[in-house]
Amino acid sequence: MRDMNYLLGIDIGTSGTKALLINASSGGEVVASSTKTYDLSTPKPLWAEQSPEDWWQGTVDSIRDVLDKSEIDARQIKGIGLSGQMHGSVFLDENNQVLRPAIIWCDQRTQAECDWIMDTVGRDKTLELISNPVLTGFTAGKIIWLRNNEPHIYNQVKKVMLPKDYIRLRLTGEYATEVSDASGTALFNVAKRDWAYEMLEAIDIPAQWMPKAYESVEISGKITAEAAKLTGLSKGTPVVGGGGDQAAGAVGNGVVEEGIISSTVGTSGVVFAFADKPVTDPEMRMHTFCHAVPGKWHMMGVMLSAGGSLRWYRDTFAEMETLIAEALATDPYTIICGTAAKAPVGSEGLIFLPYLTGERTPYPNPHARGVFFGITLRTGRDHFARAILEGIAYGLRDSFGILEEMGVPVNQVRASGGGARSGVWRQIQADVTGKNHVTINIDEGPALGAALLAGVGAGLYPTVAEACRSVIKVSDETKFKRSNKKKYDGYYRIYQSLYQSLRGQFDEVAKLTKG
Repeated sequence: MRDMNYLLGIDIGTSGTKALLINASSGGEVVASSTKTYDLSTPKPLWAEQSPEDWWQGTVDSIRDVLDKSEIDARQIKGIGLSGQMHGSVFLDENNQVLRPAIIWCDQRTQAECDWIMDTVGRDKTLELISNPVLTGFTAGKIIWLRNNEPHIYNQVKKVMLPKDYIRLRLTGEYATEVSDASGTALFNVAKRDWAYEMLEAIDIPAQWMPKAYESVEISGKITAEAAKLTGLSKGTPVVGGGGDQAAGAVGNGVVEEGIISSTVGTSGVVFAFADKPVTDPEMRMHTFCHAVPGKWHMMGVMLSAGGSLRWYRDTFAEMETLIAEALATDPYTIICGTAAKAPVGSEGLIFLPYLTGERTPYPNPHARGVFFGITLRTGRDHFARAILEGIAYGLRDSFGILEEMGVPVNQVRASGGGARSGVWRQIQADVTGKNHVTINIDEGPALGAALLAGVGAGLYPTVAEACRSVIKVSDETKFKRSNKKKYDGYYRIYQSLYQSLRGQFDEVAKLTKG
């Protein structure tokens, strides 16, 4: 039997860790996958934390599951790529012990610290050094928050790791990150693709706390004997830099050339555009980060509660739909989307603002709140379900509008994530944005992108673009309906005005509920 070239992608997500095994010798065929879930903790309003040990256990279990399912010889895995939720902070002591739960990307406690950083460094200098504003989701504010609020822990810190890079440390024993994930720390010079040492010095964060930053396809370490014993992997298997979940997901969607845009609805919602140069939004609404493609960049608009809003609706109000789904052995989201399809375009004026955990693009406001506007006696479950889907689509449209302002070409939109699996929701997204949405033959997201990056690092593909072309094909297209787009244009204008009308009240509510 001829030797096969397998690649393993591992994605440390917010809701679970996914391991994906593909066969590079047969066009990137998915051989096996496994996802192990874990919890998110919200011990106080605006807080969001997770245990890095949960990520590690999820990694070990999902790898073992994939190896068991595939029954392959682990020595045939030629490379491993890592992806993961961005911006989280894992604080380690001198013995690599985790000092406290990780403060993750959707945590909003650090507004005062972010304001202090921007005031200390200066707005223009900040934009020059890191190409982005300092936002509450980013890592820098979390470090300063720890210094201000938990000095006994801060004084023990020796390294600060991002979620996937903590897993890299456990797998390889190496302190390392890569440029796409590091771009989201607010401590990284995106244009120079290296740490922003002037920024670190200005806010008194030791540069030695930051791990070495690799390009995404570079080998950053190898599986240790201890990790091999725990996971079943082969000692010495190379692990590449990988990518933050959005950059890796873009690779997994083939968004590695100009004009192709990805619109991803997972827990968050992301509109992602490739760029040859580090173009920045002067109003700092869009992020400009290093891409996982060496020497390239990307622009990214992020809404914090996209699929997360639908999950909240499912858990809070959709008990009946969940019971029906159990009886039919199907997904509750399928039932919810079916319910939404019964309501008319625009949900008869019911408009949902999806700001359940604050917002980032285009309103970087941790105090923003979710809103249902336009409830009448006619409003039923179908209207509420559809309004959720439409509100998320309106939020995605905000980012498309900014890309158009910046002159970024949008030739093709590739839909992915949970929001791409429903035909009803895909149609809503296409109609709201006025953009045809295509889907691809493989919907494995960041884990696939991480595996392809590993393939480049292992020498199985010459470039990231070639890796994508060999595996990813467009499979379907959802065309927008002009009559629906016209109706949505009117509702979208109201959607935009609601935030402006309520912005002051959001701040007032935050003051009243603080503590």
